[in-house]
Amino acid sequence: MIDHDTTSRSEAIARLNDRCRQGFDRTARIVVTRTCLATLSNDSLASQAIAQARLLQEIRQYQFPDGVPERNRGDFAIDDIRIYFTIDYYDTALEYGSENPADASVTRRVLTIMLREDV
Repeated sequence: MIDHDTTSRSEAIARLNDRCRQGFDRTARIVVTRTCLATLSNDSLASQAIAQARLLQEIRQYQFPDGVPERNRGDFAIDDIRIYFTIDYYDTALEYGSENPADASVTRRVLTIMLREDV
């Protein structure tokens, strides 16, 4: 038996996560770990900006496999380097976990991009 309340909640969260990944959520924060950025770039600001643009492009185009109903995590490779990302849900002050990730008015999303060693 399918629990439609859970399914519709997961679908709502997935849609909000898609908006976050696509850059349409103005309240979302994006964090790239230092290790990840340093691995994909050199010390120049231009190189870091290019690396960040590549990361965001990959995340926007990411195709989720079955089994990730909220579309809140994934991994991909850039130049044979495995990159991981996750979307976490916080309250509007970014202090505690959100009570309802399906409600954009009480939730702020944080997209974190990292390497395995950052976990």
